[in-house]
Amino acid sequence: MRILLIEDDLDICQAIEVQLNKEGYTTDICTNGEDALFYVIHTSYDAIVLDRLLPGSDGLTIIKEIRQNNIHTPVIMATAMSQISDRIDGLDNGADDYIVKPYDVQELSARIRALTRRPAKVEDVSSLSYADLNLLVNDRELLCNDTRNQLSKRETLLLEYFLQNPEATLTREAIFSHVWGPDAEVEDGNLDNYIHFLRKRLRTLGSRACIRTLHGAGYRLETKSSKNQ
Repeated sequence: MRILLIEDDLDICQAIEVQLNKEGYTTDICTNGEDALFYVIHTSYDAIVLDRLLPGSDGLTIIKEIRQNNIHTPVIMATAMSQISDRIDGLDNGADDYIVKPYDVQELSARIRALTRRPAKVEDVSSLSYADLNLLVNDRELLCNDTRNQLSKRETLLLEYFLQNPEATLTREAIFSHVWGPDAEVEDGNLDNYIHFLRKRLRTLGSRACIRTLHGAGYRLETKSSKNQ
């Protein structure tokens, strides 16, 4: 499970990172609002721990921008501001939970587990588009250049996830969790096969979109004007 930890105190940030890694999480850290937004937009996370007070953009501004970008990753807002009104501000602006600093990392880990056990928000999205692609989700049809291509159920789920997160780096772990389910026992080669199938379909359709491999990081749906795989 991949976590983004946003905390302005680097020493505290690194100490929490070590503890979260011991709990079995893969943890990215950053200490300011500008870097935080870059991480959130370009990488898929299972949960975000967001400090309320940050240099540059503060926590409330960041959570607003996260939600405005249609990113629904669970967010736990952490702050030394313990007034009820401060908690309400965070929750009203898109945070899913609140934890008061200083906190025990075991409590933070428990809150992360509780948030990620909740079912993902279900949205009524019948089609998704990017570049010259249009995916009809319910019909499992991919449209490009006036050509229709019928997809399998798993291909549809995988492409749907990419289209929900265009130009963002999706880790293998995140893809397995979202497409096969967090507890599914799936061989690594299955993902490689389906990535191959989708790439072949995109080439057959003559699409400008492609799935790029980022070695050691994951995959990204982008256009061929970007650096290709």
